[in-house]
Amino acid sequence: MYLAAVIVVISVLFGSLYWLTGRILFLFAGMQVKKRRIRCLRFLVSILIAPLCFRWGILGFIVAHLVVLFALADLVAFIVRRIGKGQEERTYYKFLRAVYHFGIIPISVLSVLLCYGNYNMKHISRTEYIVSSHKLRDNYEIVFISDVHYATIQDPDLIKEKIAEIEKMKPDMVLLGGDIVEEGTSKKAMQEVFRIFGGIESTYGTYYVYGNHDRQLYAEERAYTGAELEDAMRAGGVTALQDSYVQLGPDLVIAGREDVSLGKEGRKKTDTILQDIPSDAYVVLLDHQPVQSEENARQGVDLQLSGHTHAGQLIPIGYINALTGALNYGEYERGGCKVIVSSGMAGWGFPFRTQEKCEYVVIHLKRN
Repeated sequence: MYLAAVIVVISVLFGSLYWLTGRILFLFAGMQVKKRRIRCLRFLVSILIAPLCFRWGILGFIVAHLVVLFALADLVAFIVRRIGKGQEERTYYKFLRAVYHFGIIPISVLSVLLCYGNYNMKHISRTEYIVSSHKLRDNYEIVFISDVHYATIQDPDLIKEKIAEIEKMKPDMVLLGGDIVEEGTSKKAMQEVFRIFGGIESTYGTYYVYGNHDRQLYAEERAYTGAELEDAMRAGGVTALQDSYVQLGPDLVIAGREDVSLGKEGRKKTDTILQDIPSDAYVVLLDHQPVQSEENARQGVDLQLSGHTHAGQLIPIGYINALTGALNYGEYERGGCKVIVSSGMAGWGFPFRTQEKCEYVVIHLKRN
C-alpha cells in the first residue's frame, strides 16, 4: 500500500509538472508545446524538478499552487470562449484574451497568496472562549497552547513575545496541547521552549500532552531521545499527562491523553483513565488530535481541548476537512461535550498560512 501510494504521488507530481511546463512555455514563450522536441524538453524539466519538490517543500508548495491556478485560468478561459462566441472582435473579449495569454493572473494570485500567507504566519492572535457549567464552584482562566513546532516555521522571538503577554495575565493554568516541538527542533531549542513554558507564572502550573511530532517519530535522525524530552519537561516544571489526570480542586479535573498516532496499544480508553474521578467534577480533557469526542462525552468529559489541524493552514484544506465532518477549527458541541480546536501558534511544513490565523487560546471557565 505504501509503495502504491508513493507511485501515485510521484505520477501525479510528474504529470502536473509536465502539464504546467507546457502551459508556461505556451503562454510566456509562444511555443508549440506538442512538437516532439518541446515535449522532450518538458519531460526533462519535469524529471529534474520533481525530486526538488520533495527536497524543498516550498518549491512543491509553489508548484502545487501554480498547477491549480493555471488550471482555474484555463477553466475560466474555456467558459469565456463559450459565452463570448461570436464576440471575438469586441474590446472586452480582446482584453480578456490578452490577459489570459500573458499568464499574469496565476502569477499575480500566487504572489498575493505568498505575501499574505507569510504575513499571516508572523502574527499570533489571542482567541477567547467563555464556557460555563453548574459543576464549577469557582471561575478559572485557562491558557491553551498547541502546535508551536518550536524553532522551525515560527519566529522564536515572536513566541517569546506572546509568552510575555501571557505571563501578565497570571492565568490559573497553562495547558499545552502537543506538537510543541517537532522533527526539525534541535535539542537545545527543545530544552529552551519547555523552560519558557514551564516558567509561566500560574496558580496551578503547566500541563502537557504529547502530539504526533514531539517525540520526532518521523525523523531519520532524532535530535533528542524520549528520555531527554522528559528530562527537559521536568527541569522546566512542566507536568506531562500521559493517559492520566490531575485534580486541581474538588470541582476541576484536568486529564491528558496519549496521542492517537500511537494506536490502540499505546493509548488507554477514556473510561479507564477517568474511572476514579468524582462524578460531580468538571472534566477538561487534553487530546492533541480532535478525535473521540462523543465517546469522551459518554465518559463524563465536559470540555475537550485539541489542536493538530492547524485549521487547514492552506486554502482549501480547512474547508475540505470541514466537509468531511472532521473537527477542524473553533468551538463544537459533541454529545454534551464542548470541544475547542485551536489552529495553533504556528504552521507546519511551510512558512505560510493562507487559512485562519495563528493563535493562543484563553478559556474562561465560569460557574453557572
